[in-house]
Amino acid sequence: MWKVTYFVAFPFRYVDGEMVAGEPRECRDAFKARSVAAGLAGNADNCGAVAFFRTGDPGLGEFDDAVIIARLGEVDDALM
Repeated sequence: MWKVTYFVAFPFRYVDGEMVAGEPRECRDAFKARSVAAGLAGNADNCGAVAFFRTGDPGLGEFDDAVIIARLGEVDDALM
């Protein structure tokens, strides 16, 4: 089994009064994911952002649960 770790940052914003997840951004490491999430959270269009990583086998589509690196601003757990 070949395992890889993906580091991701993505924003949250309100659209018509409902919080929605924005476009995820893959990052090279945990530090970069947190930095990108901080920038996304600071954007006036967004209400928050999250950085996380997941490890697994993309060939099999099997991944461990996501591990949160940072939660910044308003984040909806149901959208993660």
